[in-house]
Amino acid sequence: MTGDARARPPTGCVPGDRADTLRSVAKALPIPGLAADMPFAAAAVATVRVRAEELFAHAEGVLDVEQIERVHDMRVASRRLRAALEVYAPCFAKAEHRRVLRDVKALADALGARRDPDVQLEGLERFAAALPDADRRGVLRFMATARGDQERGNERLATALRELDLDELAARIAEMILTVEVPTVDAPSPGGPR
Repeated sequence: MTGDARARPPTGCVPGDRADTLRSVAKALPIPGLAADMPFAAAAVATVRVRAEELFAHAEGVLDVEQIERVHDMRVASRRLRAALEVYAPCFAKAEHRRVLRDVKALADALGARRDPDVQLEGLERFAAALPDADRRGVLRFMATARGDQERGNERLATALRELDLDELAARIAEMILTVEVPTVDAPSPGGPR
């Protein structure tokens, strides 16, 4: 996406508050103009554009281990984008689509490597809080192991974010969208079809 397109918040977001607006249970944004009767290629462009904007909106603060929902939200957004890319694959240039899809999958995998220990730790913290002090020691040791997994997952995610370069990925997705040939739909004649 171009710098201007990335700076513009997705529909339904307040500028400067993008990730917080999207965070409410990682709810998917509506696709403006999406309709059952629109050309498949036009639906592809609209859907992939919004799903990509959602993904990039969640990137800020994703490495903060104290804010685990950021990883969750970005992971959900990556899965939505991946699904859209797979559904609309025939609309995109094959080589670039394959490359973008591969990178989105790699990002989703790295997000998963970080998210899994986050979930584990969250459950262990609740479990440990309900235990008597004498029983809590073993759970706390197990949590230390899970924190190590979380740290390694965060390192893997940081590496993936660095290697993928989200700005470059956004630009490639925007370029891929621009190359889609959307057929024009003739308006029906006033008397109906003949």
